[in-house]
Amino acid sequence: MAQVEDQAQFTDVQIAEFKEAFGLFDKNHDGSISVQELGEVMSRMGFDPTEGELEDMLHDISGSGDIDFEKFVNMMAKIKNVDEEEETKLAFKMFDKDQNGFIDKEELKLVMASLGEQLTDDEIQEMMAEADLDGDGTIDYNEFCQMMNSK
Repeated sequence: MAQVEDQAQFTDVQIAEFKEAFGLFDKNHDGSISVQELGEVMSRMGFDPTEGELEDMLHDISGSGDIDFEKFVNMMAKIKNVDEEEETKLAFKMFDKDQNGFIDKEELKLVMASLGEQLTDDEIQEMMAEADLDGDGTIDYNEFCQMMNSK
């Protein structure tokens, strides 16, 4: 069941690319690749995990030292989630001009203007009201994540 859930995160084209890359390193066609070959496969797929990230991903692999396609897709899903989290953090930092951990109305207005969106004060207030779940007049990182995930 995990395989279906993990594969559901990717397009059919991505799954086909994963299978092709996986197959290149499955030299004896037994349905698995060695841990040593994993980094090279992922690099060819356009992912560049650090050694630490690879170790973290491999932590839950069985002691056989081999990775089947299901485990490979599971690891690709973990990398995808890490990449998305990093993108969200970078986006938050872009909005949080004074780096105090909160986005206020002025910061929101400045960033939207820099993106070519000249919003009225009412439009900014409406955006703030949607995202500011605790009503403190600012958007914290958790509120920002919820706002981004709802779009």
